[in-house]
Amino acid sequence: MSDEKLKTIAKELRILIIEMLSEASSGHPGGSLSTVDIMTVLWFHEMRRPNGDRFILSKGHAAPALYAALAKCGLINIEEIKTLRKLNSRLQGHPDRVRLPIVEASTGSLGQGLSVAQGIAMGTKMSGEKSRIYCVIGDGESQEGQIWETAMSAPKFKLSNLCVILDYNKGQIDGHVADVMPIEPVIEKWRAFGWHTIEIDGHDIRQIREAFGEARELQEKCSIKPVFILANTVKGKGVPFMENKIEWHGVAPTPEQAREAIAAIKGT
Repeated sequence: MSDEKLKTIAKELRILIIEMLSEASSGHPGGSLSTVDIMTVLWFHEMRRPNGDRFILSKGHAAPALYAALAKCGLINIEEIKTLRKLNSRLQGHPDRVRLPIVEASTGSLGQGLSVAQGIAMGTKMSGEKSRIYCVIGDGESQEGQIWETAMSAPKFKLSNLCVILDYNKGQIDGHVADVMPIEPVIEKWRAFGWHTIEIDGHDIRQIREAFGEARELQEKCSIKPVFILANTVKGKGVPFMENKIEWHGVAPTPEQAREAIAAIKGT
């Protein structure tokens, strides 16, 4: 798929996110919008589906981005996104594997999704499968000790089929990551643990595509290193009045704000 087509899909996903959050009057726009371009390349270019590669959204509060991708892929009905966060809906505020078995794991307790991804990577490698496991983590989430346990252990088990993407928008619910609990130097830390590291602009479709291509080629060449991609992103990307605004971490737009946001996305 061409980069231009992927850019068009990314816009469509952003619009779906705004629509479902406005309908729900609840949710997390900032971190959902920042991960859209990563999701787009993964779901519409890189991953082999449905019985090949696996995806774990460790930063589970960005579930609207995942649901938008699933809807655009045709894996859930597009009308179902209107049920986000509603009673008895399959689309809970964080991914729920019991209600929605198409997702690989129930996530939202920060730090745990990466451990699940590592377990799946170990299992598929032991069984001889050639699939790849992709896991998106957050930067506030990277303050959790469980993240660093996996960072330490995945290289020990030579999990070259594991690719971790940090959605590095540098904000969390309590403020800027650097103020709450600094995690820099991020890429140097992961490299020190034994990961193959790549740093990119997380909104540049070409760079994202090439980073995933590099990760895949390393596995095919029998590298023993898991891959860590630091994707520099913007919280609320695509909606000017949300971009880099911490207050949009977990506040849904009003109907009027949603109309303004959608107009801005369409106009970019």
